[in-house]
Amino acid sequence: MDRPQHVLFAFVGEFTHLAFSNAIEPLRLANRLTERDLYTWTFASRDGAPVVASNGARMMVDTCYADLPKFDLLFLITGNDVREHIDRQLLAFLRKARVSGAQMATFCSGAFAFAAAGFLDDQDAALHWEFHVPFREAYPKVHLASGVYVRDGTVMTAAGGHASADLVLDLLRREHGQELATSVSDQMLYNSVRTEASLQRISIQARYGVRSDKLARAISAIEEKPDEIKSVAEICQYAGISSRQLERLFKRYLNTTPKKHLLGVRLAKARQLLQQTEMSVTEITLACGFENTSHFARLYRRSFGIAPREQRAM
Repeated sequence: MDRPQHVLFAFVGEFTHLAFSNAIEPLRLANRLTERDLYTWTFASRDGAPVVASNGARMMVDTCYADLPKFDLLFLITGNDVREHIDRQLLAFLRKARVSGAQMATFCSGAFAFAAAGFLDDQDAALHWEFHVPFREAYPKVHLASGVYVRDGTVMTAAGGHASADLVLDLLRREHGQELATSVSDQMLYNSVRTEASLQRISIQARYGVRSDKLARAISAIEEKPDEIKSVAEICQYAGISSRQLERLFKRYLNTTPKKHLLGVRLAKARQLLQQTEMSVTEITLACGFENTSHFARLYRRSFGIAPREQRAM
């Protein structure tokens, strides 16, 4: 492409500054290193007013969603509060951008907006691991990837933070070659560029300090399916060991029992859903694998010192 590619940075809510910086800096450095305008950009907010990042930084923008220049790439920059800003106006803006044929990428929590617009049904998507629980409940048709970013046709998602740089560096590599992408990452002192397959979180073995593959399989099953697993026997089936061996491994490495660990994971998931979704207590009870709401409320209060309904009111 002879002319510069124009990137529209569209800001939503209290955007994540780290994701924004890691998305724009590779473009700036690509221009500097080639001494050409490979990329130009415009900043836009819903109403054209200045935007404020979650860290308090205030930034001017160039225009509003209703008065945009022609663009080739849309980078949707969101923050933890993105779900509060998903409305008819934002969805219409995103759908219009897609119809225009522009490539689209979003970072951190932005997959919520893309999913609400219908862009991610039956596709893989990357989202910061902190939001996986409420996202799965809201958008069961979307396949959340454990990797740091996903390129799926013209729609791209990254898990935020440094993953934004990984995605943009991959774009540079595809469009302008490996040499430029490597030079840009060197300028950023970013010498461990990750691929789509790179995991967002360290392995279970590293996270829990365990060396047993069988225990890691058991923990993985509990974390992925806390609502489906009904007994220790089912955990044993996933791990491929006896209940006695499983109990011994949990005691040795985690100083707990499989049953207590399962309960802790269920309660942690419930807390996330109470804090991050509008699901009812009854719905959360079922989604987390508890017998009934009274049983759930009793265990929740015992663990967190507060009732589920009181947690929601905080």
